[in-house]
Amino acid sequence: MTTVNDYLKEKYGCKVYKLSLSAKVTCPNRDGKLDTRGCIFCSAGGSGDFAADAGKSIENQIIYAKEKVSKKAGKDAKYIAYFQSFTNTYGDINYLENIYRQAMSFDDVVCLSIATRPDCISDEMYDLLFDLNKEKDVWIELGLQTSNEKSAKYIRRGYELCVYDECVRRLKSLGITVITHVILGLPGETVSDMENTVKHVVKTGSDGIKLQLLHVLMGTDLAKDYLEGKFETLTFDGYILLLQKLLPLIPDNVVIHRLTGDGPKRLMIAPLWSTDKKKVLNAINKIVFDNNKKQC
Repeated sequence: MTTVNDYLKEKYGCKVYKLSLSAKVTCPNRDGKLDTRGCIFCSAGGSGDFAADAGKSIENQIIYAKEKVSKKAGKDAKYIAYFQSFTNTYGDINYLENIYRQAMSFDDVVCLSIATRPDCISDEMYDLLFDLNKEKDVWIELGLQTSNEKSAKYIRRGYELCVYDECVRRLKSLGITVITHVILGLPGETVSDMENTVKHVVKTGSDGIKLQLLHVLMGTDLAKDYLEGKFETLTFDGYILLLQKLLPLIPDNVVIHRLTGDGPKRLMIAPLWSTDKKKVLNAINKIVFDNNKKQC
Protein backbone atom coordinates (compact mmCIF):
# COMPACT_ATOMS: atom_id res chain seq x y z
CA MET A 1 0.00 0.00 0.00
CA THR A 2 1.33 3.43 -0.94
CA THR A 3 0.03 6.39 1.06
CA VAL A 4 0.17 9.91 -0.32
CA ASN A 5 2.50 11.06 2.47
CA ASP A 6 5.03 8.35 1.65
CA TYR A 7 4.72 9.08 -2.08
CA LEU A 8 5.28 12.82 -1.64
CA LYS A 9 8.23 12.40 0.71
CA GLU A 10 9.89 10.06 -1.75
CA LYS A 11 9.18 12.31 -4.76
CA TYR A 12 10.00 15.72 -3.26
CA GLY A 13 12.21 14.77 -0.33
CA CYS A 14 10.18 16.61 2.29
CA LYS A 15 6.73 17.05 3.77
CA VAL A 16 4.29 18.50 1.21
CA TYR A 17 1.07 20.29 2.15
CA LYS A 18 -2.04 20.92 0.10
CA LEU A 19 -3.33 24.48 -0.18
CA SER A 20 -7.07 24.38 -0.96
CA LEU A 21 -7.98 27.20 -3.35
CA SER A 22 -11.12 28.59 -4.96
CA ALA A 23 -11.13 29.41 -8.67
CA LYS A 24 -14.52 31.20 -8.71
CA VAL A 25 -15.96 28.73 -11.20
CA THR A 26 -19.22 26.82 -11.32
CA CYS A 27 -20.35 23.41 -12.58
CA PRO A 28 -22.55 22.15 -15.45
CA ASN A 29 -24.74 20.54 -12.79
CA ARG A 30 -25.44 23.99 -11.37
CA ASP A 31 -25.46 26.49 -14.25
CA GLY A 32 -28.20 24.72 -16.21
CA LYS A 33 -26.11 22.96 -18.83
CA LEU A 34 -26.96 19.60 -17.24
CA ASP A 35 -28.94 20.58 -14.16
CA THR A 36 -29.34 23.39 -11.66
CA ARG A 37 -29.41 21.34 -8.45
CA GLY A 38 -25.85 20.06 -8.33
CA CYS A 39 -24.91 16.51 -7.41
CA ILE A 40 -27.23 15.18 -4.73
CA PHE A 41 -24.53 15.12 -2.04
CA CYS A 42 -22.75 18.37 -2.90
CA SER A 43 -22.88 21.32 -0.48
CA ALA A 44 -23.41 24.92 -1.51
CA GLY A 45 -19.63 25.28 -1.40
CA GLY A 46 -19.19 22.81 -4.24
CA SER A 47 -17.34 20.25 -2.10
CA GLY A 48 -14.80 22.91 -1.24
CA ASP A 49 -15.99 23.92 2.22
CA PHE A 50 -12.42 24.10 3.53
CA ALA A 51 -11.04 26.02 0.57
CA ALA A 52 -9.77 29.58 0.82
CA ASP A 53 -12.08 32.57 0.32
CA ALA A 54 -13.04 32.85 -3.35
CA GLY A 55 -13.19 36.63 -2.93
CA LYS A 56 -9.42 36.80 -2.48
CA SER A 57 -6.87 36.77 -5.30
CA ILE A 58 -5.05 33.48 -5.94
CA GLU A 59 -1.89 35.02 -4.47
CA ASN A 60 -3.67 36.03 -1.27
CA GLN A 61 -5.45 32.67 -1.04
CA ILE A 62 -2.09 30.91 -1.14
CA ILE A 63 -0.60 33.25 1.45
CA TYR A 64 -3.59 32.70 3.73
CA ALA A 65 -3.53 28.92 3.23
CA LYS A 66 0.18 28.80 4.04
CA GLU A 67 -0.39 30.75 7.24
CA LYS A 68 -2.93 28.15 8.37
CA VAL A 69 -0.34 25.35 8.22
CA SER A 70 2.74 27.43 9.05
CA LYS A 71 3.25 26.05 12.56
CA LYS A 72 3.54 22.46 11.39
CA ALA A 73 4.90 23.08 7.90
CA GLY A 74 8.17 24.81 8.69
CA LYS A 75 10.19 27.07 6.43
CA ASP A 76 11.41 24.33 4.07
CA ALA A 77 8.00 22.82 3.31
CA LYS A 78 6.67 22.42 -0.20
CA TYR A 79 3.08 22.84 -1.35
CA ILE A 80 0.44 21.62 -3.77
CA ALA A 81 -1.87 24.29 -5.16
CA TYR A 82 -5.23 22.51 -5.08
CA PHE A 83 -8.17 24.03 -6.94
CA GLN A 84 -10.89 22.22 -5.02
CA SER A 85 -14.31 23.89 -5.21
CA PHE A 86 -16.72 23.05 -8.06
CA THR A 87 -15.40 22.13 -11.56
CA ASN A 88 -12.03 23.71 -12.16
CA THR A 89 -11.59 23.08 -15.89
CA TYR A 90 -15.06 24.47 -16.65
CA GLY A 91 -14.96 28.06 -17.88
CA ASP A 92 -13.00 30.45 -20.05
CA ILE A 93 -9.68 28.81 -20.83
CA ASN A 94 -7.72 32.08 -20.78
CA TYR A 95 -9.02 32.86 -17.31
CA LEU A 96 -8.25 29.34 -16.11
CA GLU A 97 -4.73 29.37 -17.56
CA ASN A 98 -4.10 32.67 -15.81
CA ILE A 99 -5.07 31.41 -12.35
CA TYR A 100 -3.23 28.11 -12.84
CA ARG A 101 -0.06 30.01 -13.71
CA GLN A 102 -0.50 32.37 -10.77
CA ALA A 103 -0.61 29.39 -8.43
CA MET A 104 2.39 27.75 -10.10
CA SER A 105 4.47 30.92 -9.90
CA PHE A 106 5.32 30.33 -6.24
CA ASP A 107 8.74 28.66 -5.97
CA ASP A 108 7.64 26.39 -3.12
CA VAL A 109 4.55 25.18 -5.02
CA VAL A 110 5.75 21.94 -6.61
CA CYS A 111 2.45 20.68 -8.01
CA LEU A 112 -0.84 21.94 -9.43
CA SER A 113 -3.84 19.79 -8.53
CA ILE A 114 -7.15 20.43 -10.30
CA ALA A 115 -10.47 18.92 -9.23
CA THR A 116 -12.89 18.53 -12.11
CA ARG A 117 -15.31 16.30 -14.02
CA PRO A 118 -14.26 14.04 -16.92
CA ASP A 119 -16.95 15.59 -19.13
CA CYS A 120 -15.52 19.09 -18.64
CA ILE A 121 -12.10 18.88 -20.27
CA SER A 122 -12.04 20.34 -23.76
CA ASP A 123 -9.42 19.64 -26.43
CA GLU A 124 -7.93 23.06 -25.68
CA MET A 125 -7.77 22.20 -21.99
CA TYR A 126 -5.99 18.91 -22.70
CA ASP A 127 -3.38 20.88 -24.67
CA LEU A 128 -2.99 23.41 -21.86
CA LEU A 129 -2.61 20.72 -19.21
CA PHE A 130 0.05 19.03 -21.33
CA ASP A 131 2.02 22.29 -21.55
CA LEU A 132 1.67 23.07 -17.84
CA ASN A 133 2.82 19.57 -16.92
CA LYS A 134 6.14 20.29 -18.63
CA GLU A 135 6.74 23.13 -16.15
CA LYS A 136 5.51 21.60 -12.90
CA ASP A 137 3.68 18.44 -11.95
CA VAL A 138 -0.03 18.55 -12.77
CA TRP A 139 -2.60 16.31 -11.13
CA ILE A 140 -6.17 16.01 -12.36
CA GLU A 141 -8.66 14.84 -9.74
CA LEU A 142 -11.76 13.30 -11.30
CA GLY A 143 -15.07 12.94 -9.48
CA LEU A 144 -16.17 9.45 -10.48
CA GLN A 145 -17.78 8.47 -7.14
CA THR A 146 -19.09 5.13 -8.43
CA SER A 147 -18.90 2.76 -11.40
CA ASN A 148 -22.51 1.73 -10.83
CA GLU A 149 -24.65 3.49 -13.47
CA LYS A 150 -27.82 3.26 -11.34
CA SER A 151 -26.06 5.00 -8.46
CA ALA A 152 -24.60 7.56 -10.86
CA LYS A 153 -28.10 8.52 -11.99
CA TYR A 154 -29.31 8.79 -8.40
CA ILE A 155 -26.51 11.17 -7.41
CA ARG A 156 -27.05 13.17 -10.64
CA ARG A 157 -23.46 12.70 -11.79
CA GLY A 158 -24.47 13.66 -15.31
CA TYR A 159 -22.15 11.50 -17.41
CA GLU A 160 -21.73 7.80 -18.26
CA LEU A 161 -18.86 5.62 -17.09
CA CYS A 162 -17.32 5.48 -20.58
CA VAL A 163 -16.73 9.25 -20.38
CA TYR A 164 -14.55 8.75 -17.33
CA ASP A 165 -12.69 5.89 -19.02
CA GLU A 166 -11.87 7.98 -22.09
CA CYS A 167 -10.80 10.96 -20.01
CA VAL A 168 -8.37 8.85 -17.99
CA ARG A 169 -6.99 7.37 -21.21
CA ARG A 170 -6.36 10.82 -22.73
CA LEU A 171 -4.80 12.27 -19.60
CA LYS A 172 -2.51 9.28 -19.18
CA SER A 173 -1.46 9.50 -22.84
CA LEU A 174 -0.29 13.06 -22.08
CA GLY A 175 1.69 11.98 -19.03
CA ILE A 176 -0.64 13.69 -16.58
CA THR A 177 -1.26 12.19 -13.15
CA VAL A 178 -4.87 11.12 -12.55
CA ILE A 179 -6.51 10.82 -9.13
CA THR A 180 -10.03 9.41 -8.86
CA HIS A 181 -12.57 10.28 -6.18
CA VAL A 182 -14.80 7.45 -4.93
CA ILE A 183 -17.65 7.77 -2.41
CA LEU A 184 -18.22 4.83 -0.07
CA GLY A 185 -21.68 4.21 1.34
CA LEU A 186 -23.87 5.61 -1.42
CA PRO A 187 -27.55 4.69 -0.89
CA GLY A 188 -28.38 1.22 -2.16
CA GLU A 189 -24.80 0.22 -2.91
CA THR A 190 -23.53 -3.15 -1.70
CA VAL A 191 -19.99 -4.06 -0.72
CA SER A 192 -19.74 -5.74 -4.11
CA ASP A 193 -20.70 -2.48 -5.85
CA MET A 194 -17.97 -0.61 -4.01
CA GLU A 195 -15.43 -3.33 -4.72
CA ASN A 196 -16.33 -3.09 -8.41
CA THR A 197 -15.77 0.66 -8.36
CA VAL A 198 -12.32 0.33 -6.82
CA LYS A 199 -11.43 -2.43 -9.29
CA HIS A 200 -12.59 -0.25 -12.18
CA VAL A 201 -10.47 2.70 -11.03
CA VAL A 202 -7.43 0.45 -10.83
CA LYS A 203 -8.13 -1.16 -14.21
CA THR A 204 -8.46 2.16 -16.03
CA GLY A 205 -4.97 3.15 -14.88
CA SER A 206 -5.69 5.92 -12.39
CA ASP A 207 -2.49 6.88 -10.56
CA GLY A 208 -4.26 7.62 -7.31
CA ILE A 209 -7.53 7.10 -5.48
CA LYS A 210 -9.46 9.00 -2.84
CA LEU A 211 -11.87 6.95 -0.77
CA GLN A 212 -14.45 9.32 0.69
CA LEU A 213 -16.99 8.34 3.35
CA LEU A 214 -20.47 9.50 2.35
CA HIS A 215 -21.45 12.55 4.40
CA VAL A 216 -25.00 13.83 4.64
CA LEU A 217 -24.80 17.62 4.76
CA MET A 218 -27.45 20.22 5.51
CA GLY A 219 -28.97 21.91 2.48
CA THR A 220 -28.45 18.98 0.10
CA ASP A 221 -31.08 16.84 -1.59
CA LEU A 222 -29.31 13.83 -0.07
CA ALA A 223 -30.22 15.21 3.35
CA LYS A 224 -33.91 15.20 2.40
CA ASP A 225 -33.76 11.52 1.47
CA TYR A 226 -31.87 10.70 4.66
CA LEU A 227 -34.30 12.56 6.91
CA GLU A 228 -37.18 10.79 5.17
CA GLY A 229 -35.60 7.47 6.17
CA LYS A 230 -34.78 6.33 2.64
CA PHE A 231 -31.29 5.10 3.57
CA GLU A 232 -28.84 4.75 6.43
CA THR A 233 -25.21 5.84 6.54
CA LEU A 234 -22.33 3.52 7.35
CA THR A 235 -21.54 2.80 10.99
CA PHE A 236 -18.02 3.28 12.34
CA ASP A 237 -17.41 -0.46 12.58
CA GLY A 238 -18.99 -1.00 9.17
CA TYR A 239 -16.70 1.54 7.55
CA ILE A 240 -13.58 0.05 9.10
CA LEU A 241 -14.60 -3.44 7.91
CA LEU A 242 -15.29 -2.03 4.45
CA LEU A 243 -11.81 -0.51 4.21
CA GLN A 244 -10.31 -3.83 5.23
CA LYS A 245 -12.01 -5.39 2.20
CA LEU A 246 -11.18 -2.60 -0.25
CA LEU A 247 -7.55 -1.81 0.52
CA PRO A 248 -6.19 -5.19 -0.67
CA LEU A 249 -7.72 -4.40 -4.08
CA ILE A 250 -5.45 -1.36 -4.51
CA PRO A 251 -1.95 -2.21 -5.81
CA ASP A 252 1.17 -0.40 -4.63
CA ASN A 253 1.45 1.61 -7.86
CA VAL A 254 -1.87 3.35 -7.07
CA VAL A 255 -1.35 6.04 -4.43
CA ILE A 256 -4.00 6.26 -1.73
CA HIS A 257 -4.72 9.96 -1.23
CA ARG A 258 -7.60 9.65 1.23
CA LEU A 259 -9.27 7.01 3.37
CA THR A 260 -12.18 8.92 4.87
CA GLY A 261 -12.43 12.70 4.41
CA ASP A 262 -13.79 15.49 6.57
CA GLY A 263 -17.22 17.04 6.50
CA PRO A 264 -17.78 20.51 7.95
CA LYS A 265 -19.19 20.02 11.45
CA ARG A 266 -21.59 22.94 11.09
CA LEU A 267 -23.29 21.15 8.17
CA MET A 268 -22.98 17.53 9.26
CA ILE A 269 -26.16 15.51 9.72
CA ALA A 270 -24.72 12.00 9.48
CA PRO A 271 -22.69 9.99 10.25
CA LEU A 272 -21.87 11.95 13.40
CA TRP A 273 -19.17 9.47 14.42
CA SER A 274 -17.06 10.80 11.55
CA THR A 275 -16.60 14.10 13.40
CA ASP A 276 -14.40 12.33 15.98
CA LYS A 277 -11.43 12.64 13.67
CA LYS A 278 -8.84 11.32 16.13
CA LYS A 279 -10.76 8.09 16.73
CA VAL A 280 -11.35 7.53 13.02
CA LEU A 281 -7.76 8.21 12.01
CA ASN A 282 -6.38 5.97 14.77
CA ALA A 283 -8.54 3.08 13.56
CA ILE A 284 -7.62 3.69 9.91
CA ASN A 285 -3.91 4.01 10.68
CA LYS A 286 -4.03 0.63 12.40
CA ILE A 287 -5.50 -0.90 9.23
CA VAL A 288 -2.82 0.74 7.08
CA PHE A 289 -0.04 -0.39 9.42
CA ASP A 290 -1.34 -3.96 9.58
CA ASN A 291 -1.81 -4.12 5.82
CA ASN A 292 1.71 -2.84 5.11
CA LYS A 293 3.16 -5.28 7.64
CA LYS A 294 1.43 -8.18 5.88
CA GLN A 295 2.91 -7.11 2.54
CA CYS A 296 6.50 -7.03 3.86
